[in-house]
Amino acid sequence: MYRFSNTTLGYLNLLTLLASIPLIGAGLWMTHSSSSLCTTSLQTPVVVIGFIILLVSLAGFIGACFHIAVALWIYLVFMFFLILALFGVAIFGLAVTTGGGGHEVPGREYKEYMLRDYSGWLRDKIEEKEYWKMALGCIVGSKACDDIQFWSPLEFLQRDLTPVESGCCKPPTSCMLTGSMVVLDEDCYRWSNDSGLLCYRCDSCKAGVLEQVRRDWHNISVLNIVVVVFLMAVYAIGCCAFRNVRRAESEYPHSMHASMSKLHPRWDYHWLRWIRNKREDLY
Repeated sequence: MYRFSNTTLGYLNLLTLLASIPLIGAGLWMTHSSSSLCTTSLQTPVVVIGFIILLVSLAGFIGACFHIAVALWIYLVFMFFLILALFGVAIFGLAVTTGGGGHEVPGREYKEYMLRDYSGWLRDKIEEKEYWKMALGCIVGSKACDDIQFWSPLEFLQRDLTPVESGCCKPPTSCMLTGSMVVLDEDCYRWSNDSGLLCYRCDSCKAGVLEQVRRDWHNISVLNIVVVVFLMAVYAIGCCAFRNVRRAESEYPHSMHASMSKLHPRWDYHWLRWIRNKREDLY
């Protein structure tokens, strides 16, 4: 059991340590190569998360493979708070992503979205000028409406639309269907044929953005729950490894590594022996 828990924890942390390197590289690459508001907002979180994973994995790897109790203790403390944070974020995400989903439009493939269908927290966020400016920059930068604005009426009947395309690139369907001068939907007055305006000022556009955010955030929250379960299993293995190291220190206070290597060779014992034999063969 000593070898199993320590070796398993060592390999797991080696994998996460190696995985953190491309994650940090991706964040640094975005910093120097991208000017889009959609990606620049992700640069700092990606780099910070990458460094946290790197440091925590390094502590777990050193503690498990070299039998250092202090490193394992630091690893377990950070893992505990990481599990709590991920669990809290997942529960919050599931709570605020309730509602939405859009409304069916008779005779059309796409759905339409309304602000009132979403949680108050999401509506408050999208109404803030800073957040809406960033979201609008993403929409314009992605050129989501470049093709849709030239569709024929028949194409609007036959094709499906993403939430952003439905809310931002066309007027509400009620505006296109009404033949009277009295229009109840205020978005009908905000719509413009100008390719630089379209329905970017409409509430339907904000609702379409929220629907896309809701879908992505809900999927991430479900993934977070899976990650939390996995981290809890890793945490249990880490607790076993920490207990084994402490027990070894108490049983072999003066020559722990020598005694344990005789009973249970460390993970690197066979590799070092193989390298030593090869070097002797060469010389």
